[in-house]
Amino acid sequence: MSTPSAADMKSGGVARLLRANAAAFRDKDAVVFPVRAGFERLSYRELDARSDRYAAGLRRIGIDRGVKTVLMVKPGPELFVLAFALFKVGAVPVIVDPGMGLRRMMHCYREVGAEAFIGVPAAHAMRVLNPGVFGALKARVTVGRRWFWGGHTLADLDTGEPGQVTTEIGEDDLLVINFTTGSTGPAKGVEYTHRTLVAMAQEVERTQGHCAEDVSLATVPLFGLLDLLIGATTVLAPLDPARVADADPATLADVMARFEVTTMFASPALLRPLTEHLAQTGRTLPALRRVIAGGAPVTDSVVDGARTALGPDVLLMTTYGATEALPISSISAAEILDGTRKLTQAGYGTCVGRPVPGIEVRTVRITDKPLTQWSDDLLTAPGEVGELVVAGDHVSNRYHGSPVNDIRAKIHDGARRWHRTGDLARIDAAGRIWFCGRKTHRVDSADGTLFSVCCEGVFNAHPDVLRTALVEVGGRPVMCFEPVAGTPRRELPRITAELRELGGRQQVTEHIRDFRPHPGFPVDIRHNAKIGRELLAEWAAAPRVRPNALWLVPLAGWAYLLYGLVWPLENPALQALFWIDVLLSVVVHGLQIPVALSRARPAGRRPRTTVFLTMLLGATWWKRLPGGRR
Repeated sequence: MSTPSAADMKSGGVARLLRANAAAFRDKDAVVFPVRAGFERLSYRELDARSDRYAAGLRRIGIDRGVKTVLMVKPGPELFVLAFALFKVGAVPVIVDPGMGLRRMMHCYREVGAEAFIGVPAAHAMRVLNPGVFGALKARVTVGRRWFWGGHTLADLDTGEPGQVTTEIGEDDLLVINFTTGSTGPAKGVEYTHRTLVAMAQEVERTQGHCAEDVSLATVPLFGLLDLLIGATTVLAPLDPARVADADPATLADVMARFEVTTMFASPALLRPLTEHLAQTGRTLPALRRVIAGGAPVTDSVVDGARTALGPDVLLMTTYGATEALPISSISAAEILDGTRKLTQAGYGTCVGRPVPGIEVRTVRITDKPLTQWSDDLLTAPGEVGELVVAGDHVSNRYHGSPVNDIRAKIHDGARRWHRTGDLARIDAAGRIWFCGRKTHRVDSADGTLFSVCCEGVFNAHPDVLRTALVEVGGRPVMCFEPVAGTPRRELPRITAELRELGGRQQVTEHIRDFRPHPGFPVDIRHNAKIGRELLAEWAAAPRVRPNALWLVPLAGWAYLLYGLVWPLENPALQALFWIDVLLSVVVHGLQIPVALSRARPAGRRPRTTVFLTMLLGATWWKRLPGGRR
């Protein structure tokens, strides 16, 4: 793929690439997607033609150039058809991850000033219940059955009128507003221009060897879109993108084998169970040539297990990037396991590879203050840990309508802008980036500053530990660790002692003496792998839940129920009280279980224990848990 020139972009921006692919490949599968009866296919010719018809329909109802349009559609062919239709008329899709929670979603939509709304019925129901956020909409389109909220349906857009829809679009025109998940800070609307997305697709093609001949398993919608720009076939994985860790690895392997998938992108939460399934069953995927892992830190154990299960003929790479800049760097599994792993286990950080060719990287001194103007005085010494800053065509230059966030995250350097990633890193003599953790996750203790990923790399080497997380409690470092699944509780004291001994061998971890076992770390919604350190810190700082006087109330209720079951109550007032008690102790307590589970997991409680205690004690115990905010 060659990057379109400014003149080429005037013929329709990113949509030009779809037209070129439709002309070159016509009946080649563009999207293969699951349906109830199996799978269906959409060719490049059909994708281009249908998006033209939708584009004509969008323009007819007032969704045209520059209209900021909420797009809440499940991953499937209609998502891509609608996206390209919006691109063709010059409208700007607004993408917000529903996994961040309703309140934060509404904040994002209010901040961006949504002007049109395209979504599934559940999304429209949410819209109706929040009229203050969506009071200025020009148009509403329901993907599926429309109920009482009016507007248009997707069928209304499909006019059946042939012919291309063209709009004069420049390469620096706004293409999409993609909100960060907010898993490492407040959600921010990242602006992608047509140039940004094309450059992103080019870097994926150039650095990962992705090409039009590939059949790609899309586990993230953005990568499916990049596949379509490159000319590859994208197979939509049968999974919920917000819950990738819950995907059935056997089903994924079946789909990959059936459609002869050659390349895939996977978060570590998906890659680990998939490769464990392959290793346990001895199954192979002969067509698979390339696996790209990313979206969250990929531990050495995940890389090691994946390389063993996939075999030597599959190129396994990890990629590093951000919503504002993707990709930034990449590294092969072979380089990790045969070279950088030893330094990671010694506390040097996690090597995320060399920068991709289209990007420049630097490290600047660590500060929480804005850095508005570039100066070489900002640079750290060679090999010193600093904040990573990046610049390039596929790096977003600004946040939408948020000058405050621009001031915090952008550094002006003449016509160029450096993006502050918020990640701490060092760059070695070979030009490789060593990720040391988020800036907000560093711990300033009496013994000096500790960088989260550097410290965790030491302890993650323990064979009985799945992952670790450094947090700060009262000015001192605390290392939380999640044991490997199935580890008996009686083994936790031994593991704690061995971790303390392991940390004492390295200078970066010798002052960490407080270790806390946790049965299951809270993780982010999108990738199910980014650790919720703020919740862990709150959990580690909070006193353990102890019996209190309030517990006597639900316990008395259960005692009364037991009494009423053993000795029948003849007094009408006592009978009425018995049934009220049934309602409160059984029904109300049972209805509280989902909320209690959401509070209890980040607080370190196991599901069975949570259900038992909630039925027994109701809200008198789980409302006292730390880490309940989401």
